[in-house]
Amino acid sequence: MNVEVKGGCPFAHGGNTSLEKPVTKWWPKALNLDILHQHGARTNPMDADYDHRSAAKALDHAAVKADVKALMTESQDWWPADWGHYGGLMIRLAWHSAGSYRMGDGRGGAGSGNIRFAPLNSWPDNASLDKARRLLWPVKKKYGNALSWADLIILSGNMAYETMGLKTFGFGFGRADIWGPETDINWGLEDEWLADSANRYEDLDTPSTMYNPLASVHMGLIYVNPEGVNGVSDPARSALHVRETFARMAMNDEETAALTCGGHTVGKAHGGGGAHDSIGAEPEGAGVEAQGFGWANPGQNGKASDAFTSGIEGAWTANPTQWDMGYFDYLFNYEWEQTKSPAGANQWRPVDMPEDKKPVDATDPSIRHDPMMTDADMAMKVDPIYNKICQKFMADPDYFADTFARAWFKLTHRDMGPKANYLGPDVPSEDLIWQDPIPAGSTSYDVDAVKAKIADAGLSAADLIATAWDSARTYRGSDKRGGANGARIRLAPQKDWAANEPQRLDKVLKALEQIASDTGASIADVIVLAGNVGLEQSIKAAGAKVAVPFTPGRGDATDEMTDAESFSVLEPLADGFRNYQKEAYAVGPEELMLDRAQLLGITAAEMAVLLGGMRVLGTNHGGSKHGVFTDREGQLTNDFFVNLTDMNNSWHPVGSDGLFEIRDRSSGNVKWTATSADLVFGSNSILRAYAEVYAQDDNSEKFVRDFVAAWTKVMNADRFDLQA
Repeated sequence: MNVEVKGGCPFAHGGNTSLEKPVTKWWPKALNLDILHQHGARTNPMDADYDHRSAAKALDHAAVKADVKALMTESQDWWPADWGHYGGLMIRLAWHSAGSYRMGDGRGGAGSGNIRFAPLNSWPDNASLDKARRLLWPVKKKYGNALSWADLIILSGNMAYETMGLKTFGFGFGRADIWGPETDINWGLEDEWLADSANRYEDLDTPSTMYNPLASVHMGLIYVNPEGVNGVSDPARSALHVRETFARMAMNDEETAALTCGGHTVGKAHGGGGAHDSIGAEPEGAGVEAQGFGWANPGQNGKASDAFTSGIEGAWTANPTQWDMGYFDYLFNYEWEQTKSPAGANQWRPVDMPEDKKPVDATDPSIRHDPMMTDADMAMKVDPIYNKICQKFMADPDYFADTFARAWFKLTHRDMGPKANYLGPDVPSEDLIWQDPIPAGSTSYDVDAVKAKIADAGLSAADLIATAWDSARTYRGSDKRGGANGARIRLAPQKDWAANEPQRLDKVLKALEQIASDTGASIADVIVLAGNVGLEQSIKAAGAKVAVPFTPGRGDATDEMTDAESFSVLEPLADGFRNYQKEAYAVGPEELMLDRAQLLGITAAEMAVLLGGMRVLGTNHGGSKHGVFTDREGQLTNDFFVNLTDMNNSWHPVGSDGLFEIRDRSSGNVKWTATSADLVFGSNSILRAYAEVYAQDDNSEKFVRDFVAAWTKVMNADRFDLQA
């Protein structure tokens, strides 16, 4: 082929379907299913039979820890360590990796090593953390697959604190890496870094009005703006935003104060000269010769003290490589005044501090500099609640150290889910309420006897199936919370959620709880087993015979094991699988269904087969008939897809409520009604391809098998005890 190139490339490189120009660029209303397949086998370089959990168990954990500790004081010429110790840098790496977590949807956090990829690797707030990852590379290279980047990044923070004198609370290995960026996380709608905070709030003066599920105050920041709200210094106002953003990351006031004070007990901020435009482009914007490095510091001259990242300059304590009470000594024993860093950033400096009390230069110990505080630090002093907590810390340094260690452990492990996911010799024995503890359940009861009692309980198959689904659907793979294990559907707040139809739920639970009591099975097992019984009845009624797999061993949580407030964020505001929506939202039911499917960890095909089956089973919320495209309701058939794709029907919107009628094309008679969550399986080209598979005459049995497999996947999503 002879191609003359004039000012362009002759190849399409993916054309209209490339990541740079997705279908939704041309058709913005199209449902983008990519998030359901973002970490598929094609992106994973590991062997198909590679089991990271088994590999991580066999890792020489003590040797890894020793090597990470050793590198802390092995300063490299290409990025010299402050005071000869990389501890502050490694703590910041671990903190910023974990700190992207937000409780609203459980997304973000350190559990997948996501900070290696854009956009996180190039956020302004993460400047120079690329250097920390490169410093860790020799350790990663040495231990290979068994040591994930996700584990190593957090471990580096723990080891940094330990080399500086803090007794950490513990550490859990077991995080598995992803191999591309998380594309399902909404970091905000702004088109520029550090855009006006007002874009994220209904009212900037009322921090609680920040749009959910966001938690950070600017695009490209982890928490709050250290220079003040929207860059305007006002510690009292900053305190309100600190409180809100940390609460959205699952921290209370004491934990927030401990993390702020303990995080700034070591290390320094960098802004000794120039301005933000004096450093190079971020990693994703740098040239290939940078080899993934960003934020080049051309004026650093090999000096740690000349490094530039945030523009704020200085240390918080006199001994930035030691865990001590120096942060409090400075903050509360001196008056502070507003000033500017050499780079022009807002910060605070002490009034009349003696020269010999100041921290020494990070490179030259013969030079001393003023320490500094940010607006967030000053908030610890001016806010009466934070001040009182700090006074308690100052009166009892051991209490402060323990509170910080626990809060740091929570920060860095929150998105790992229950303790069953932790590996290694340093897993704390104590059960913590934020880990959503669940006692082990029995496996010694007679499963068939339980099934017989359920079948004789006088409950409809639809009620059994809906209750099991409602119990399991709370699971979210983002932070591994929720699910059927623990049977928390019978506890506050879940038992009162509108999505769970409290009246119907109470009737079903009373019968199932009695069966659990009579047989020695856990209530959690009985709920799931009841759903299976309902399914098997519906399969038999359709003339098929497919057993629904079941593995006993779920336990029953108690109110004392349940942080009811933190569970409120798991409430389903919409569930397309049961055609439920609490109220109208800015996005359609199909978008909300897609979000729930992604959190459940199911594929687009599994989403399709589950919805089609749930419709014909008659499990719609409140008995709604929308999407029930069958005259055999209660039987597990492929009728939903058969009738959705039948060209003898036509489809018509009704009013402005997002409802539709399916009419006989010849007579015009209304046959069924639907929501957009139903009709998207015929309108979206990808989902229609799945719908056509399940509508085929030769796939009625496949439909049942696939439904059962997807159902079982959802029921077992939180069975971490079954992992290798």
